[in-house]
Amino acid sequence: MLSVIQKLLLGWGDVGIAVGYEKMRDAEGKMDGKLIGKALGYFSHPDEREGKVFIFPHLFAEIMECYLKVHRVREEDLAQIAVAEYANARHNPYAQMRNVQITLDQAMKIEGINRYIVEGLPLKTYDCSQITDGYASLILATDEGLQKLGVTKADCVEIAGYAQATDPLKKAGRDVLRLEGAYRAMNKAYDMAGVKPGDVSLAEVHDCFTVMGAIGTEVLGKAAVGQGARYWCEGKAAVDGECAINTSGGLIAKGHPIGATGVAMLGWCSWQLRGKAPAELQVKNPRVAATFNIGGPICASVCTVLRPAA
Repeated sequence: MLSVIQKLLLGWGDVGIAVGYEKMRDAEGKMDGKLIGKALGYFSHPDEREGKVFIFPHLFAEIMECYLKVHRVREEDLAQIAVAEYANARHNPYAQMRNVQITLDQAMKIEGINRYIVEGLPLKTYDCSQITDGYASLILATDEGLQKLGVTKADCVEIAGYAQATDPLKKAGRDVLRLEGAYRAMNKAYDMAGVKPGDVSLAEVHDCFTVMGAIGTEVLGKAAVGQGARYWCEGKAAVDGECAINTSGGLIAKGHPIGATGVAMLGWCSWQLRGKAPAELQVKNPRVAATFNIGGPICASVCTVLRPAA
């Protein structure tokens, strides 16, 4: 998506399309969690993860444990994020888990499919996003491109700010609970758009696991470091809350087609800003939207700020 924006700004064209997609299941619709974990593990530094095949569950289970201990947060507090997102997904016709509803008791009880993923660590099944096939696309255009398409600005959303930053994997003293690159990218996007966190009324964040839903809320500037989970528990991230976060259901309940994640976030925010989201999920009078997407072993961040174009 950022590549398309840059090409349009360079004058290489008037209209572009950004497409993201992912095929994580085989031709029969079956999934192999071990194989997927191994494949994703190639994108981490081997010296840091020796002997740990399931790179992302291991990594985020450790981050979750660290978050709970450092910030004195309970497992129940992070589970509230999953419960809220499953409730949102119920009204999203494109959500993978739209027909599944969970209560806080179910999210906490070790029973049936809900289990601890990594022995000795707090990450549970309902704290995790989905293995998902999916795609998303966006059409981006300059003013001249809109004229060629016959589309008015009133029917569009402006990408008002954007930035990308990377946190080095092997940097000494790297704080995984406060990622410098993520905050830098988000703040640069805000500066480009000329807005502040308080102006944002809806957002989509990269909640590959519930702990990242909390950390993502902090990156947005909606909660202080260590207070992201509380923001959700207090209802501030609800559709009618101070800032509606992951009204799509998030990666946990909407689904997590990895290659399509960032584009899908912008697409959903576009629907919200244009009043096109499902009625039960539509934010009232949305002003500014923000997205926070992070890839790899929490190192590569892309953030955007959107607003109505007219």
